[in-house]
Amino acid sequence: MPTPEHNPEFDATFDGTLYSLLSWKQLAAFWDRLDPAAGWYLYAIGEDRPEAPADAAHVITFVREIDNLLHKDHHEDYCGIVYADNLEQPKLIKIYDPNHLGSSCGSIGYRVLPGWVMSLMPPSDLSPSHFVPQNRRRWWQGFLDAIGVA
Repeated sequence: MPTPEHNPEFDATFDGTLYSLLSWKQLAAFWDRLDPAAGWYLYAIGEDRPEAPADAAHVITFVREIDNLLHKDHHEDYCGIVYADNLEQPKLIKIYDPNHLGSSCGSIGYRVLPGWVMSLMPPSDLSPSHFVPQNRRRWWQGFLDAIGVA
């Protein structure tokens, strides 16, 4: 049974098999397929866990702003830092912070959490194992200000 801090369905999906969007073109097509009115929880790791899904307008703004941030900060000709449980009809999307990627082989000794999660399920509380930089907190606060949730 889910509790406010723990949702077994979310945890199983979060820790389950995910698929990467390797190219920027794949990511753009993925964003276009998302239904912004589906009931997405928008979660910035290190901030308060959302208790309700965002409305469609907020999801559209989030996708636009996170896409801009990823293109600006991920200095590669490929994406590879956005993962979903299903690339056609996702229930969970992990978006890794380009400035805190850790090690892809997992040899750094701790689990690297994504910077942001989009989920159709109420998320479990995720406490980062690292300090969340102030520029990311400011980015999230700017997003909240832009959508009128401050």
